Amino acid sequence: MDSAVASRLQLPVFDRSIALQTYELSKTYRTGFWMNKKVGSLNGVSLTVYEGETFGLLGQNGAGKTTLLKTLLGIVRPTSGRATVLGEPLGDRAVKQRIGYLTENPYFYDYLTGWEVLNFTGDLFGIARSQQRKRIPELLDLVGLAQSAAKKKQLRQYSKGMLQRIGLAQALMNDPDLVFLDEPMSGLDPLGRYQMREIILSLKSQGKTIFFNSHVLSDVEKICDRVALLAQGKLIAIGSMQDLLGTAEHYCVTVKGGRPEMLHQWIPNLEFQDGLWTGQLNGQPEDLLGSLRLMNAQLISIELARPSLEEFFVRQLKERGIQSSS
Repeated sequence: MDSAVASRLQLPVFDRSIALQTYELSKTYRTGFWMNKKVGSLNGVSLTVYEGETFGLLGQNGAGKTTLLKTLLGIVRPTSGRATVLGEPLGDRAVKQRIGYLTENPYFYDYLTGWEVLNFTGDLFGIARSQQRKRIPELLDLVGLAQSAAKKKQLRQYSKGMLQRIGLAQALMNDPDLVFLDEPMSGLDPLGRYQMREIILSLKSQGKTIFFNSHVLSDVEKICDRVALLAQGKLIAIGSMQDLLGTAEHYCVTVKGGRPEMLHQWIPNLEFQDGLWTGQLNGQPEDLLGSLRLMNAQLISIELARPSLEEFFVRQLKERGIQSSS
């Protein structure tokens, strides 16, 4: 962003490595018969996403995730606060040529085929047909859709997972620098989720910035550089996995053989399954290793453990007295 734009927005001059930034971004909707009731969807959200970063936004249903994403896209106007996307104010038309967007529930003209949808998207971006003929097969291959099916099948014949795949392909049609994904794992089977993770990682390897919402916390934990937790419109946590989850708190141990009464000294919460003893180590690993031989036990595995992202998520909500929204 240049200094003139920064001055106009009353924002500091940011480094070029910043992909998007919000400052005290808020959105309030009016409801009721007389539109005299106010409902806050976003409340003073400030965050920064860097170029080339995979950033995950977490939160319950109704937390404001989609509202934030649509605000950044220029679909929804903020009530207050400021933000920039790719160095420009919200809604900049030139920036929209450089972003891709997959909505949570993709909807297209269902009489079109998948190939025709991508042609239509390419035309909207002003991409030459000769370039489209090269780009479309690459995208179909990337998202795991057969070219023959994409050419012949109308979208009304697509499964939810197939619609999700063609939705991702259209989001990438313009080779965007910044990709917004709203619940990209929605409707996908385990194999589809794995493929979606691989696609996101491949986009990251190309230097693209990915900003996405998801309820599948295990996927977020595997692929995100940083995450933010949104609750009731407020940002309550943001950081890398190490920042949020910390380093490992304890060791998990699995041993074979030995006498339970002796193992209990080292593994108080001892559990027996499939011929193995497992539990949390009470003490140091080197001390346990010296005692296993005396107990006639064999060490199978020992590994550091820390809270999962799901455990962190639930704990943060409980500490604030926030109940399930489902």
